[in-house]
Amino acid sequence: MPQANIRRFLKHGTLPQLRVFEASARLGSLTRAAQELNMAQPTASVQIKKLSETVGLPLFEQVGKRIHLTEAGRLVYAGCNDVFGALSRLEETLSAMRGLASGHLQLAVASTAKYFAPRLLGAFTERYPGIEASLQIHNRGELIERLANNEDDLYLFVNPPDGREVVVQAIMPNPLVVYARKDHPLARESNIPFARFAGEPFLMREPGSGTRSAVLDLFERHGLAPKVRMELSTNEAIREAILAGLGVSILSRYSLGLEREPAQLTCLDVEGFPLERHWQFVYPVRKQLTVASRAFMDFARSEATSLVHDALAG
Repeated sequence: MPQANIRRFLKHGTLPQLRVFEASARLGSLTRAAQELNMAQPTASVQIKKLSETVGLPLFEQVGKRIHLTEAGRLVYAGCNDVFGALSRLEETLSAMRGLASGHLQLAVASTAKYFAPRLLGAFTERYPGIEASLQIHNRGELIERLANNEDDLYLFVNPPDGREVVVQAIMPNPLVVYARKDHPLARESNIPFARFAGEPFLMREPGSGTRSAVLDLFERHGLAPKVRMELSTNEAIREAILAGLGVSILSRYSLGLEREPAQLTCLDVEGFPLERHWQFVYPVRKQLTVASRAFMDFARSEATSLVHDALAG
């Protein structure tokens, strides 16, 4: 047991005793030490007596009106300074963390946030340069697995997992929209009936994708099935397939970037769209969040929307 050799110090209130001892040794007077510490001299004497009993050796000797350290007292005084120095350095570190002058944040996000999350994290670390941040980007299945294993500080989902004991906090809207090539025949039409849109060749995300689940649920609510022409494993691959004229797709609004409208693409005006969804922070119910994690959530709630709007305006 690493603490076995200091057990005698742990079972007594040693820190208050060391406080009185340090002042007495430094000032050479128990009376002056009591005055500096704003305590009665008998109380200070009791603390020194208890510390001597804990050590098992006398710490002071009286010569005239002044007290002097014994050999044991000199050793305890040196150790006392080490202890107080270590506690002081610890408090400086903790104080810096409380003030976000240091710390670490590990964020894991769904692939739909790969353009949004780096900007948000970058803005946060620009405000708090002492925070070391890392970003993990995964598909929905991998993200849920990491959440189950508590591998990261915070998780960013569009569709938080069901049936798990998690805390969910919305950040900002990230609606689903219908993407098509700019020259698509439906691009010039307004309020397109869903059934008409459903007749178009559809580009679908792979099984396990959160977007795929949302799309299938949507078609099911309309009593229809998508005419899947191709399944693709990334949003970028879907964009290229749209540009190649292979079909249309439903994606999160900012999954292809933070531009007002991705180059050569357009959002079709289909009834029921845009479909409201939000980016949301998720973490286990009993997780003890770090100071940096809480600060990042506060920052995201207050700054995320304006960050995206600034990007769109640019």
